[in-house]
Parts: sequence; C-alpha cells; structure tokens
Amino acid sequence: MFKFLKQLLYFCVICLLAVSFIYCSNSGTPTGTLGVGLTDDSTDLYQAIYVTIDEVQIKKQEKDEGESGWLPVLSPQQTFNLLELVNGVIADLGLVELEAGDYGQMRLILGKQSDDSENILGEAHLFPNYLIKNDPDNTIEELKVSSGFQTGIKIIQGFTIVASGATEIILDFDACKSVVQAGDSGQWLLKPTVRVSETLTNSVSGVVTDNTDFPLEGALVSAQIYSPPPGALDGWDPKNEVMNEGGTSSNITGDYILFLPPRTYNIVATMNGYTPQCQVVAATDYQEYPDINFTLTALAAENSGTITGSVGGVESAEFSIRQIVDCGSGNVLIEVASVSVADGATSDPITLPAGIYEVVISPAGLETYVLEGGIEVVAGDTLDIVYPPLP
Repeated sequence: MFKFLKQLLYFCVICLLAVSFIYCSNSGTPTGTLGVGLTDDSTDLYQAIYVTIDEVQIKKQEKDEGESGWLPVLSPQQTFNLLELVNGVIADLGLVELEAGDYGQMRLILGKQSDDSENILGEAHLFPNYLIKNDPDNTIEELKVSSGFQTGIKIIQGFTIVASGATEIILDFDACKSVVQAGDSGQWLLKPTVRVSETLTNSVSGVVTDNTDFPLEGALVSAQIYSPPPGALDGWDPKNEVMNEGGTSSNITGDYILFLPPRTYNIVATMNGYTPQCQVVAATDYQEYPDINFTLTALAAENSGTITGSVGGVESAEFSIRQIVDCGSGNVLIEVASVSVADGATSDPITLPAGIYEVVISPAGLETYVLEGGIEVVAGDTLDIVYPPLP
C-alpha cells in the first residue's frame, strides 16, 4: 500500500503545482506545464546504483541533429539511488512552464559532482555515478560514463505541451542494462538505457513466490512485446524482435507493480536460478490488473546449466538470451536474461533451465549479431558465449 501512496502523492503534487503555474502565468503566449519524474527497472545484482542528474534539456520539434537548439528547463543537481525508485516510487525531477507546442527531444545531463546526501552505508558519495556491490565488503565501483553519452542521455521521443494543460513524463532508467561489468580497463561503465512512460493510470501488479508460496524478493518482472520479423528484412534490427517496455523488481513481500500504456504485453518474471514464467496481458485505458501472479521454481543441478558472456575488442556488448515459450496465447519469443559486458570481461554466471536459446548480441557502435543456430544449455555444464565469435 505504501508504494501506491508514494506514487499517488507524486501525481497529486504535480497536479497542484501545474495548477499554480497555469494560474500565475501572466504571459500572453499560451503555455502549459511539463513535469518530469524518474523511476527504475531495478536489478538484484547490486545493493545500490547512484547517478547524479544535473540538468534536463529539451529541443523543439524542428529536425536539428546538432548541439544547437537545446533548452535547459530543469536543474535537479541531485544524486539518486536508482534501486530505491522501483514499484511505483517516482523521484520528482521538477516542474516547468513551457510554451505550448510540440517538442521533439529531451536529454539528461549527468553531473560531475555528487550532492551532499549520504549513501545507504551512511557515507558521503565518493563519486557522482557509482555502484555498491552485493558483497561482504560493500565494494564501491565508480561508473565511468560511456563515450557515447558525454553530451547527455538523449531521449528521442516527442511530447506535446497543451495550452493551460499539464504533461507528465516518467523516465524509466533501466539499471540492469545501463551498467556494464568491468573488463581489461578495470573500469565499470555507465551506458544509460532510458525509456519514457506516459501513464500513471494503467497498472499491472501481483506477487512473485517460489513453489512453496514463499515471497521472492528481487525477481525481475518485465513487460515485453514480441514483433516477428517482417517479410522484407532490409533495415530490420533483430534485437527489436523482443522489446522490453518496462520492468521492476519484486520487493521483500514479493509484490511488484508496472505502469504501462494500453497494449498487449508478455509479462515475464525471471530470477537467476529459477524457471522463467510469463503471462499475456492486454492492457486497456484506466484499468488495473492486480492479480498477475507468478510462481517460480528453483532449478536443480540435474535440469539446469549456466552460461557466461565474454567480450574482446569492442567497448562493450549486451547479451540478450531469448527462448520460445507459450505465455497463454501461442508461442512467442521472450527475453529470459540479459547482461552488459565490457571489453576484456566475462559476465557473472547465469543459471537457466536446460534447453535451446537464441542469443542476440548488441555491441557498442556495431551491428547486432545473432548467434547462428542459437545455443543449447546442457544440464550440469557451463557455456561461455564469446563476442566477437572465435573463427
């Protein structure tokens, strides 16, 4: 209930501030308000992931690919623990009055200096962007911003400011895909993946338990869309065959909640060492789906194997492990695991049920690579997937 109250409080504050802005505006130019919030998909791999956001900038609808035209509109200058922003918890980045009209892009400018708050260890922040590992030493690793994001995290999704209206945008920061495990350089990379959520009214929620009905904390629940390859493959990117439209982690009581625009989704629940599960949900306007529950079964050694991903020669690569399953309305392809790995590194082991899987690799700055024929996870074995593939 607490998470719903926090989300409701955010919604109410935005609405009240929007009314104040509109009422107090004396300009003859029609204006509306833009409220920006931040949430996260979460991951159970780390205790905390901190990012510092200095500024939010926007650009008008005109097609301008250069650095000109960016307008600073919000200055949070705040350090956030992404892993606290899950299950409906939304951090308020601010509210601004804007000229009515269409806007084509938004970007987040990451800070070079943290704020004065303390981290979960009760200590001052050592870096503006860093993580705390899940280990006995509470190891802290600085996150270096990947080269492609030095000028900010671009969000290429337009929005409209309606005269005397309020527009809300929730930025969904995918922590799991954004952190790249360290390689030969010894540096952990921050390669931000951010989606835009435009709804606070449609929700999918439920409980994740094991097969003894014990709540599972840290299970990843994601909303995926399967789009089979088109007849003509020119320009088609195979990584888009499965799109992750949002996700979160179950809390200590096994509860989770996702806010999703109207569409049909494969809701997928995964946890390392457990059998993945999925259900189909056709989300419609202003509806709640409160009973999308999952029971995950722990894998035994005799029916599971492990895989790792290794990278060499490129800055980083994301490994997406996929499998054909029936989520309730016929066979679809779902993502059952993913990991981002830096040059010279090997990922932590991922334990999966024995079976056949598709592997889609997205290397930084290069074309998507699909492992021909997929892989077979054999019970009791460990398989290392290497990119680039060995000759």
